[in-house]
Amino acid sequence: MVETLRWRDGCLELLDQRLLPHTIDYRAYHDAQGVAEAIHTMVVRGAPAIGCAAAYGVALEGARLAQQPAASFAEGLEEAFRMLAASRPTAVNLAWALERMRRTRGRCAQAPVVDQAHALLEEAHAILQEDLRINLRMGELGAALVPDGARVLTHCNAGALATAGHGTALGVIRSAVAAGKRVSVVVDETRPWLQGARLTAWELLQEDIPTTLIADVSAGYLMSRGEIDLVIVGADRVAVNGDTANKIGTYSVAVLAKRHGIPFYVACPLSTVDRALSDGAGIPIEERGGDEVTGYGAVRWAPQGVKTRNPAFDVTPAELITALITERGVVQPPEPRGIQRLFDLV
Repeated sequence: MVETLRWRDGCLELLDQRLLPHTIDYRAYHDAQGVAEAIHTMVVRGAPAIGCAAAYGVALEGARLAQQPAASFAEGLEEAFRMLAASRPTAVNLAWALERMRRTRGRCAQAPVVDQAHALLEEAHAILQEDLRINLRMGELGAALVPDGARVLTHCNAGALATAGHGTALGVIRSAVAAGKRVSVVVDETRPWLQGARLTAWELLQEDIPTTLIADVSAGYLMSRGEIDLVIVGADRVAVNGDTANKIGTYSVAVLAKRHGIPFYVACPLSTVDRALSDGAGIPIEERGGDEVTGYGAVRWAPQGVKTRNPAFDVTPAELITALITERGVVQPPEPRGIQRLFDLV
């Protein structure tokens, strides 16, 4: 399985997802500023992977400052937390991971600086390993919802590339295939960054899972012809009522699925649930540069001077979601009491 991020020789290595599927290139990072820039520029993307990377960003800064006086160490770490928190606004896993790293530092704040740095690195390792275990469990639970012979539509990339491994939405598909089910996948290209065309299709082809790539605008047509049996997507933030933010275009797919009576599933770890938000209206939506809409790479197709809008995410209301698949169970339909029960489980 592809490694999205890995710890090698005292530094964090990130697979540069901007270059896939043509080039596999790992970039090495040694401080929080570099990791924050990698998150912002989409070297690494996907909510769980961003959270893992941010945790390592804090750990790297701790290691870099481990020989500094305690006051300088504390000041440098605070700046690292600030930079990493500002790198991307929508995926709540980033804030969740940073808060977990902050709690770790708080527990050992009176220890020698070098011991604090060691504790931060161990916590980053733990976050990475836990994410992989969570994805495997989510896949196991979600696979039960996938019938044999299912034709599954997915939007964006919620696979190993978006996580510590296995994936959320693609993790469900992988687990269904591992259970012996015949599954084929229809992949939306996912404009404007083409995460479906470049990343999801590449991941699935590595494992010989039958895959068909379509333009985003083709999804409704295929549904109307009875060629889609269910939809599975990931999530970047979920409100306590089940409203879900995911890659731009997800809302449109959910509306189409509802119109055609097709189950629409969201697979995500509980760390993606923002318990401070009662509904999706409060989810911050990242707006990215217009150059991502007017062309791709070195190719430009729109006229100079045209006005653009480039929201990177949208919010799907809970009433359009059939079930929320998490590592602690499936909430069907997603609603506040059911989601809260998952947090009450030990």
